[in-house]
Amino acid sequence: MDETQRGVVFPKAGEGRSTSAYGRSVVTDALREVDPVGSSAAQRDTNWRRGYLTHFRRLVEAGLPSRDAALTVARNGIDSARDRMRYVTATGEETALTGAFGSEAEQPFTTVTVGGGGAPETELTVPYRGERLAGDALHRRLDAWVEDGVVEPTCAEAVRTVLKNPDWLDLSDQRVVVLGAGAEMGPLRSLLRWGGNVVAVDLPQPAIWERLGADARDKAGRLYAPTRGDRRGADLLTELPGLAQWLLGLDGRLVLGNYVYADGATNVRLALAVDALTTYVQGHRPETALAFLGTPTDVYAVPGDAVEFSARAYGQRSKVRALRRPLKAVSAGRLLRRNYAPGDDPGVNDSLVPQQGPNYALAKRVHRWRATVARAEGATVSFNVAPATRTRSVVKNRVLAAAYAGSRPFGIEVFEPATSNTLMAALLVHDLRAGLPPHEHPWQDEAYAAAHGGLWRSAYDPRSALGLAVLLGMAGARG
Repeated sequence: MDETQRGVVFPKAGEGRSTSAYGRSVVTDALREVDPVGSSAAQRDTNWRRGYLTHFRRLVEAGLPSRDAALTVARNGIDSARDRMRYVTATGEETALTGAFGSEAEQPFTTVTVGGGGAPETELTVPYRGERLAGDALHRRLDAWVEDGVVEPTCAEAVRTVLKNPDWLDLSDQRVVVLGAGAEMGPLRSLLRWGGNVVAVDLPQPAIWERLGADARDKAGRLYAPTRGDRRGADLLTELPGLAQWLLGLDGRLVLGNYVYADGATNVRLALAVDALTTYVQGHRPETALAFLGTPTDVYAVPGDAVEFSARAYGQRSKVRALRRPLKAVSAGRLLRRNYAPGDDPGVNDSLVPQQGPNYALAKRVHRWRATVARAEGATVSFNVAPATRTRSVVKNRVLAAAYAGSRPFGIEVFEPATSNTLMAALLVHDLRAGLPPHEHPWQDEAYAAAHGGLWRSAYDPRSALGLAVLLGMAGARG
C-alpha cells in the first residue's frame, strides 16, 4: 500500500484526496458561527492557494470581539479538522481519525534509555554570535532585544525569571515528550543538558537516532525512546495506536511537546496525528501538559504598545524611509505599507508568507487552536511564538533564504537555531514552573512572551517589504 494512503490521511474528495478542499472546509466551519460572511467567502473561494491569506487573517479578526468568539473559532476549527480527517489501517480499513485508537497495534513498543551520566548545567546560558551568554551579559542582550523590538518585553521578563530560579531548569520531575525530537527548534538538547527526562519520538530512521543518541550520551538528562526490536522511533502517521499505549505506560507527569514538521500536505497530516494523540492521552491522563511553538510567519493580534513602537519606527529617518515615497508610487501603494493603522489596540500583524503555502498555515493554526481550547479547559499549556530562524527547512527555499538575508534594514533579526531553541526551551521551563499570568482574551495568551524577531514591531507590513528584502538578500549574496 502507498505510504501516503496509510495512517492519517485526508478525506476523499471526488476521485482523490484534496488538500485544498479539506483546508477550505475547515476554515469555513471555523468561521461559520461567528463570521457567516467570512465563512461563505471561504467556501466560495475557487483559488485556495492564493486566497487562503485573506481567510486566515479573518480567523483571527473574527475572534477579537470577545473571548467567547475566539474560543468558538478555535473549537469549531479544531473539531472540523479532526472530524474530517481519516485513518487507514495496515489492512486498508478506513475509519474516523478518532477510531485509530481502537485498532490493534502491530507490535507493542518497548523503551530504550540513553544518557544520565553527565553533570547537569545549573545556570541558564544562551549561545549568541559565537559566545555563550550568561548572567549580566544575557541580561544586556535581553535589554537590547527589547529596545530593538525583537522580542516582547514579557519575553525578557520570563527569561529573567528563569535566570533568578536556576533550579527550575531541572525537569527530571516530569517527562517531556518531544514529538519531532530531531527538529532544530526543539528543546531536546537543552533539557538534556539541564538534567531532564526527555521522551524522544521521531521517525525510525537510523541517522536521526544516531544523532539523538550522540546528543544524549554524555548529558545529565535521560533520553527515553520507543523501540521495536532493533528499530528505534515511531511514525506518528501510521503507528498512532502503539505509540499512544507506550506513552500511557510511562511513569510521571507527561508534557506533550509538539515540534513536528514536514513539507507540504504531510505537515497537516502530522498536525492532526499529534492532535489526535494529544486528546487521547489527555483523556486517560488529564494532568498532561501541552507545549507548542508558534511560527512568527502567521497572523496574530498584538498589544497596543507594539503598534506604537511600529509607528515610531515608521517616522524615523533611515535608508528605507528615503526610498519609501518613490517605491510606493511605482507599486501603486503595494510596497512599504504601514504595519498597522495608528492607534490600533490590539493591532493585527499579518506575517503570513505566501511561499509557505496554505498547508503550512493550516498545520500551525491547528496547533494554536488546540492550545487555546486546552487552556480554556484548564490544562497547563506552553505556547510561545518563536523568532524567524535559519533552520534547514527554511533556508532550502531560495526566496525565504534571501528574504532572511535582507531583512535587517526592516527591523527584523533572524536567529541561528542554537539561539532560538535554547531561548524557547527557557520559556518552556518558565511556563511549566511559573505558569502564565491570567488574561482576559486568548490573543493575549498567544502574545505573552513572544519572541517574534521584530515582525510585530517593524515599521512595515511584512508582505509589503518581502520583495525588497529578497532583492537585498540576493544582492548581498552576489556581493
